[in-house]
Amino acid sequence: MSSIRAVILDHRRADGLPPYERPRPGAPLARRDGIAVHGRTCAVTGVGADGRTLWKHSFSGRPNAAHVSGGRVLVTTDSLEYTAWGHLGPALLLDLADGRLVAELRGARGAARDGGRFLLGLEGYGIFETREYDGDETDRWPSYGHYVVGSGVRVVEADRNTPTRNRVVRLLPGGVVTPGPELSDPQPPKPVVLPDGTVLVLDGGVLRAVGRDLGTTVLAELKNVGDGRAIRTLHQDREGRIVASIAEPHAADPAKYTVETWTLRLSPTGA
Repeated sequence: MSSIRAVILDHRRADGLPPYERPRPGAPLARRDGIAVHGRTCAVTGVGADGRTLWKHSFSGRPNAAHVSGGRVLVTTDSLEYTAWGHLGPALLLDLADGRLVAELRGARGAARDGGRFLLGLEGYGIFETREYDGDETDRWPSYGHYVVGSGVRVVEADRNTPTRNRVVRLLPGGVVTPGPELSDPQPPKPVVLPDGTVLVLDGGVLRAVGRDLGTTVLAELKNVGDGRAIRTLHQDREGRIVASIAEPHAADPAKYTVETWTLRLSPTGA
């Protein structure tokens, strides 16, 4: 892992809404080969470059994410009718060109690999796993979380258990999981991936950098987060700065939050 350090440029604290991760209204879930994949209640559609709807696949639920590889698109969904597992809906593997259903799968979070392969993970009710599909299942691992796909697959695990057993891990063929650094957060937010493959993880109130080799460095200790209901986000802004937010509910009124936001600049060690 390349040596980097973080400098806090700004820290703000105010009462307000938690920094929920929301998709931009009207933005496609995915785009490839001149086709934009859009989601709305009870349907996923493929739209051409000229704005014409090329295909539509209807189902009971609402798409929340889409991942494209090898002429196919994997769409994960929310639904109140599909299962007793809260809002979990079907995961739809569709042909990108015509919207034909290739397979209906079960999973909450996905990612695309090369060659028409996809990762699909599920957590809860005793299940904590990730499966790989190319239409049929090709591999399976006892891990789940945020997927980082590049030179192989890393996972920032999210088991939602207290105490947690989360780690940053690497998935290898044959169901092998290589363990990396332990995490203290049962449900870390989506990580930031730097161009060199370094993964930035907001672990509770600690910003960590994890390299391709799973080596780790603490970049900043922002605060001690004692409330398990805290909501956290991490992203990189247009100027390349890292923005971390932690929203903690008020003790007297859990519907109200105190939101703290840190803006940090990354630079090579010694720069």
